[in-house]
Amino acid sequence: MSDLSHPIFARLYPRLDAACARAGGDAHRAELLAGASGRVLEVGAGYGANFPHYPPEVTEVVALEPEPRLRAKADHNAGRAPVPVTVRPGVAEDLDVDDASFDVAVASLVLCSVRDPIRALAELRRVLRPGGELRYYEHVRGDEPGKARFQRYADVVWPFLAAGCHVSRPTPDWIAGSGFTVRTERRFDFPAGRGNPASPHVLGVAVRD
Repeated sequence: MSDLSHPIFARLYPRLDAACARAGGDAHRAELLAGASGRVLEVGAGYGANFPHYPPEVTEVVALEPEPRLRAKADHNAGRAPVPVTVRPGVAEDLDVDDASFDVAVASLVLCSVRDPIRALAELRRVLRPGGELRYYEHVRGDEPGKARFQRYADVVWPFLAAGCHVSRPTPDWIAGSGFTVRTERRFDFPAGRGNPASPHVLGVAVRD
């Protein structure tokens, strides 16, 4: 299945993300993509918020987005990107691309919402060449027990409000256990504050073993 329709979320997300961008999200996206080069696969590209941040060393971006309204916005924004971007339908758990055909894979605020993150990571590893990079910027489970407990309670309703997003997933552990070696990783709260279950984030680079 290459289409996943979330019409209300698709209308709201670009506005919400624009507010996050002004608060520091754009800097996170720039950090995520700094130093990337070669052929890139981006899964869950949304409306194309990462596109302006790809450096000139990137020769091509294949951007997959299953939500049709967001995909249409991404296709429009691809025309203004500084590097060649092709937008296609597709889901992270079933990538219709060849083995070892990309230098970099990008997962940006998407592993929190895919239905099967372990399978998605296996697919991302499959399509990367040996030594290729997985660059990730994700909502994750907090380090503090109280925050993690709060997130588990929030996940009873949060996925229904945010197009399947889960705020309590131990994504860094899953990446490290899926055939990747973590090269750099930092955890931070964004936005800062104890009352937001989605504030714990991770930003990192892992290499395919």
